[in-house]
Amino acid sequence: MEWVLLFVAIFLLSSSSLPLFCASDDRLSPGESISLNKTLVSDGGAFALGFFFPDDSSSNFYLGIWYNNIAQRTIVWVANREEPINDSSATLTISNDSNLLIMGSNGNVFWSSNVRSPGSSPNNTLVAVLLNNGNLVLREGNNTILWQCFDHPADTLIPGMKLEFRYKTHKANRITSWKDPQDPSRGNFSFGADPNTSLQLFTWQGSKLYWRSSVWNGRLFSGAQVTNSSYITYVAIIDTEDEIYMTFSLSDGSSNARYKLDHLGQLQLLGWDYSLNNWSIAASWPSSVCDRYGYCGPFGYCDSTESVPTCKCLEGFEPNFPHEWNGGNFSGGCVRKTALDCGYGDGFLILRGMKLPDRFLFLKNKTVGECAAKCIANCSCNAYAYANLSMGTGNVSRCLVWMEELLDAGMVSSGGEDLYLRLLGSQLVFSQPTGSKRNKRIIIILAPVSGAILLITLTYLAWKFRDKIKGIWKDGKNKGRLLGDLSLSTEFPMDFSGSSGFGEGKTGHGLQPPLINFESIVAATNNFSDSHKLGQGGFGKVYKGKLPRGQEIAVKRLSRNSGQGLVEFKNEVLLIAKLQHRNLVRLLGCCIQGDEKLLIYEYMSNKSLDAFLFDPAKKQLLDWEKRFNIIKGIARGLLYLHQDSRLRIIHRDLKASNILLDQDMNPKISDFGMARIFGGDQNEVNTNRVVGTYGYMSPEYAMGGLFSVKSDVYSFGVLILEIVSGSRNSSFHLTMDSPSLLAYAWELWKEGKAKDLVDTSLLESCSPDEVFRCILVGLLCVQDHSNDRPTMLSIVSMLENETTINLTPGQPTFTVGKKLDECDAQMQNLEIFSANNLTITMAEGR
Repeated sequence: MEWVLLFVAIFLLSSSSLPLFCASDDRLSPGESISLNKTLVSDGGAFALGFFFPDDSSSNFYLGIWYNNIAQRTIVWVANREEPINDSSATLTISNDSNLLIMGSNGNVFWSSNVRSPGSSPNNTLVAVLLNNGNLVLREGNNTILWQCFDHPADTLIPGMKLEFRYKTHKANRITSWKDPQDPSRGNFSFGADPNTSLQLFTWQGSKLYWRSSVWNGRLFSGAQVTNSSYITYVAIIDTEDEIYMTFSLSDGSSNARYKLDHLGQLQLLGWDYSLNNWSIAASWPSSVCDRYGYCGPFGYCDSTESVPTCKCLEGFEPNFPHEWNGGNFSGGCVRKTALDCGYGDGFLILRGMKLPDRFLFLKNKTVGECAAKCIANCSCNAYAYANLSMGTGNVSRCLVWMEELLDAGMVSSGGEDLYLRLLGSQLVFSQPTGSKRNKRIIIILAPVSGAILLITLTYLAWKFRDKIKGIWKDGKNKGRLLGDLSLSTEFPMDFSGSSGFGEGKTGHGLQPPLINFESIVAATNNFSDSHKLGQGGFGKVYKGKLPRGQEIAVKRLSRNSGQGLVEFKNEVLLIAKLQHRNLVRLLGCCIQGDEKLLIYEYMSNKSLDAFLFDPAKKQLLDWEKRFNIIKGIARGLLYLHQDSRLRIIHRDLKASNILLDQDMNPKISDFGMARIFGGDQNEVNTNRVVGTYGYMSPEYAMGGLFSVKSDVYSFGVLILEIVSGSRNSSFHLTMDSPSLLAYAWELWKEGKAKDLVDTSLLESCSPDEVFRCILVGLLCVQDHSNDRPTMLSIVSMLENETTINLTPGQPTFTVGKKLDECDAQMQNLEIFSANNLTITMAEGR
């Protein structure tokens, strides 16, 4: 299904006839070159390619593309952003290995298109052509495009250029600002599509969100329409099965227009005014300080309809910290004046003309009634919004629900949407929503009527399934509620947890999975028979199960002496229930009965990574393409945990056996029993109870109890080296004359023999460049000091982009031959627990 968004960006610019151009060569063939004073000019004369100096005082120059039909040289693309050229004899050529190269007089390569592996035979049918839309393409004689600059944008979007995210390869591109107006190297700001929902656009400042567009409603992005125009640009967001991308085009006869992300983080829409011989800014985002991401805090919003945009609290809310709020610090946001009772008295207040908040859950193909029902049925739902995305090819709806804080909301003068805000019924009586009294009356009585219908429905279901409903409340924090078969659970189950444990107290907060009837699990697993057992670990056994309706599940049954008590069990349930990512395992439900504690997961037909990776026969099924995809998938999952999720989570037990594989060998991180949530201002924590698996623990954690996101980075580095080599780090010394896999990898790297680390089963399928990149990233991750290790954002970028990694890894801690008695001395007074239930007292572990 293809979703297309068109929004109209209009700006006041005068037009005039375009200047005339002289014909010029638009292509480069093998054996030809472009030097400092030469250019290529597109066939229609619109664009030129050549070398340029960013300012008159600079001694360095770059290869770029610029408009050729205007008086002011305006760079729209730069090749060698991170490698400025200082050799006046440098030229652009097509190399013998069929790449575009910028090469100096001494053979130094400043930039390469990296389209073919070194050693490829020369191809005389190749040609590089500068098209009249500004795209530089490298193609074969049959017009097959091998590389194009439009796939690698700089700081500018011109018509036809795409910002894309490919679902199969998981490759994405963004435009990235210049460091400053005279320095084309990558700056601190980037712009692209939201990779999680594909419904909005983001500007990032480093790794933090800086600005967010409104949510796509099938027609417009609110705030993107600028009036008083003389021509139109059509901006499209297209979502297909393979990719999602943003692009734009101009109406016929228009003069030049472009989007640019400047070095201060402003996304600008600019149009060329021939009468002034200058660029005019038609619109820019963010348009005010108030419009920056999250500026008004949770449950606050930026009112852009005021003459001076300002922060306000949503109806029914008040400042969380009044003194700071009144002083102009809005980051603390707002809180409810009156708590919801989650009964039949809640209703919805319509807030019109809103820029919808971020952090929503996206439900497809729901009616407006079903959308409202999904929200009212869950006590954690704070709001919902609905839109019909019909584009003439069938009706597609967009239902958004907010299960947590409403962040980065706004009120706009045009292009806004209706936000249905959940409030206590008594508050609705005194609220004056925008619109008629009839509208107000409808939203006040909505909840009681829905409650009555819900009550009747539940009564009927209770009678119909009376034989299945056997669960009762039991006293004590280890007792659970039995709620029947998993197949009866809803997409947004009611939250039955309490503050002291499952099944106790009042309704808590957060989206949580259903509690499952123990008898149903016994039946699904044939009474936990050995024939259904998938495997076992330190915390118990895992069984395959099948529900009456055919759904396959994986049941993790914790052993009574596992060391994971109710606290760890509840921790794992609550964490996974709040996390939603394609590379994290999905929790379907849980059960507590007496001493029994069980977790029900989606079934992974290929079990865990270690079952393939360390098995001499099965590892043959993991070719390099699959292994590289697994590495990148784990990296994206960790990035989500560390930065992009609603919580900041440290896994603390990342290892091969905790990576599950679905039927397509896509990785999913599992086992969150030892995970920890970090507060917004926390960077690291010290503990006397060290948990995890030795061999994957970072030095500062294993020896000092200090953990942070960089602890997970270390574990990920070990995992990369295991995936590349097909060997376990913990038992490497038993098969090789080296204390560990890390030590062996480091020695090979130091001697320039990194390729010898590669699993022999990969020699025919692997890409040398990708393998080399993974080994380098792995060694960067396992460096001694946590500050030297890259962040997951940097790691994902290094893995998914082909740019040169200009970092040199240091020697890992456990390769230096530290004496065991020294390690023991450092570990004194620490309780060290391994996830395999072994106590670690020396540097030789599982």
